[in-house]
Amino acid sequence: MTIVSEFLPATSFETDSNMVLQLNTIDEAITRQDCLLLVLSNPRKKSEAQPRKITARPVEIQGTPVLQFTNHLSRQETHDNLACEEAVIRVQKLFPREYRDCHLYTPEADFVFREKPDGRIRSKRKPPTKQRTSLDHNRQRAYLIPDGMPCPFLEAIGVMTPAGSVKPTMYRKFRQINRFLELIDDVVGYLPEDRLIRVVDFGCGKSYLTFALRHLFVELRHREVLIQGLDRNEDVVRQCNEVVNRLGYKDLQFQTGHISDHTPTGNVDLAVSLHACDTATDDTLAQAVKWNASVILAVPCCQHELAPQLESQEQAGLLEFGLLRERAAALLTDALRAQALRQCGYQTQVVEFIDLEHTAKNVLIRAMRDMSNIPNDSGQPVIPVPESQYQQLKQHYGLGRIGPDRIVSTV
Repeated sequence: MTIVSEFLPATSFETDSNMVLQLNTIDEAITRQDCLLLVLSNPRKKSEAQPRKITARPVEIQGTPVLQFTNHLSRQETHDNLACEEAVIRVQKLFPREYRDCHLYTPEADFVFREKPDGRIRSKRKPPTKQRTSLDHNRQRAYLIPDGMPCPFLEAIGVMTPAGSVKPTMYRKFRQINRFLELIDDVVGYLPEDRLIRVVDFGCGKSYLTFALRHLFVELRHREVLIQGLDRNEDVVRQCNEVVNRLGYKDLQFQTGHISDHTPTGNVDLAVSLHACDTATDDTLAQAVKWNASVILAVPCCQHELAPQLESQEQAGLLEFGLLRERAAALLTDALRAQALRQCGYQTQVVEFIDLEHTAKNVLIRAMRDMSNIPNDSGQPVIPVPESQYQQLKQHYGLGRIGPDRIVSTV
């Protein structure tokens, strides 16, 4: 393969050996940490599985400089963080074997390598357009579980490769797991500090987030925990226990059963309910309040109970449309649940769980036991807010007996 020179200033590529020498410019820039940006484009294969382009830029992760590769797919982006030696090997495999164009930006110059239809590679050198900046400005988002670092439980449940790279099809789940951990980490201060933390996860399903809970408390926060995952699907529970046995976790247990039949082994400090359908969320919230859980987290799902009941003359223009009625009912249901938890003595927030582009089930109700609220003799808290906030919502929309009533009935 012969290179035709288009360098400015002129530089001659006359032999294959010179071509190799010039292509080594890429390797040397990466090795010397002079690569400010690398862009590979014009892929040989056109498919959804093939990134339309790959970019690489320097970032710093936990104090270590690496080159972050971003695969730009049609519907998502995936990332790999590679040390210099690994980055050189990655680029050698990609260009020119899989991508015909390569742009390299360094402090000294911008380089373009492009394969022409006749198989020759033309190269061009231009004055530099980018300047070196502090890696502080280029840091990867500080995920609690970073991409590019091996994590045993994520490998075991199929999210990561053994080398620590997130699988392209699992990147949305990876982001969801990290977002969940951020929301938990924010309220760790409401959990006991001087003893084992007991957690119950209702309807745990495949338990991606249950395993993530254990990782946060044990591996990142160095706390002692006992986590019980509960689900009615026997096959799912069996699969989760197989992963537990493979990883050797003694502090994580999965059981088949329903929340109404579950008896915890001790005080429940953290109660989690993710994607429980319709009024099942109300059942789990009510049970968590009965147990006087310090923190309650719920991501509701499939909320249909209120829609047929909604009546409001003031909002008749909204409620006459079926789709809007369903959405209004879902929002109202979560508002009633939040107010019910407040009435039961919890500081309650309604926050975004994950971006809507990843899942429509993006509302998380987070409730923390009010530390200043002293329980009465029966073990239940004194009501810290007036009942009217809950009751007024019901009265305004003409609601009768509904699921969230089970929450307020605990006080």
